[in-house]
Amino acid sequence: MNKNFSLKPYNTFGVEAYAKYFMEVTSLDQLQEAIHFSHSDHLPLLILGGGSNILFTKDFEGLVIKLNLKGITEQIVDQNHVLVYAKAGENWHEFVIYCLNKNYGGLENLSLIPGNVGTSPMQNIGAYGTEIKDTFVSCTVLNKESLEIETFNLEQCKFGYRDSIFKQEAKGKYIILEVAFRLTTTHHTIKTEYGAIQSELENLGIQHPTIQEVSKAVINIRQSKLPNPKEIGNAGSFFKNPSISLKQFEELKQKFENIQGYSNGEMVKIPAGWLIEQCGWKGKQIENVASHKLQALVIINATGLASGKEIFDFSTQIIDSVKEKFGINLEREVNII
Repeated sequence: MNKNFSLKPYNTFGVEAYAKYFMEVTSLDQLQEAIHFSHSDHLPLLILGGGSNILFTKDFEGLVIKLNLKGITEQIVDQNHVLVYAKAGENWHEFVIYCLNKNYGGLENLSLIPGNVGTSPMQNIGAYGTEIKDTFVSCTVLNKESLEIETFNLEQCKFGYRDSIFKQEAKGKYIILEVAFRLTTTHHTIKTEYGAIQSELENLGIQHPTIQEVSKAVINIRQSKLPNPKEIGNAGSFFKNPSISLKQFEELKQKFENIQGYSNGEMVKIPAGWLIEQCGWKGKQIENVASHKLQALVIINATGLASGKEIFDFSTQIIDSVKEKFGINLEREVNII
């Protein structure tokens, strides 16, 4: 158990914040012991995964547990499917590569997303036409109050766009220990129609891509427009893409002819990056914080000296300007502490 522990190396924004207590756990026994300690001292509790979707705006006056449970197991289902179980502390991208090396399909479009496996179901991570819910089977969780182990299946997780039961009515109640995915072994479904995957495959001279080549294309695209958190502090996409009514979209189109939108039944999803860029934020820097020059959706710790509060205040200015210009409310995707 560490006291007054710096969390700077444990968040991808690289902001300074201190935990009153800090403990890294590698087993279920250690985890239960740490939670028992927080209960007995009535301490607030924070579970930390890869630190890629969190912004510390102040010190944490409780116990921070770094969840470092590791391990991957497999179970053959039939001729074309395998169940792969990954512990919460496994790095997400390394897990995707593990599956690709085994020729297991379904996660290739989610390559290079930062964070750990344990946090992937919380916000139903997604990219390039794929979401966790497409391959998710179940997750094993620890009830923080009773310290009992429970299982949530696909239906119980109530997945939505960047959403799940773990961000709604079950928020803060459970710790995800392990996630199970149903992946293909031979007959893979190749998804290349979303974003720039098709054009990137053409650049690579590939007409009939394998799942490994789709992953390579996704990695190339992400690296071309998203900053590496190891080089410059960021948490990837800071905002969710907002959905508005078809009526509101049509009204905005009268005023902004080139507005982008993707219809989803009665609603239209608007790229948050486009809205932010139209408000003049792309590449804009205020003191230590900036909107990335290649992707306005990404807020960066430009000098490495930004405080969490500075980053939060910068995001508030973006939200206000988008609301003023378009009448659309942007919602932060990053967890604010």
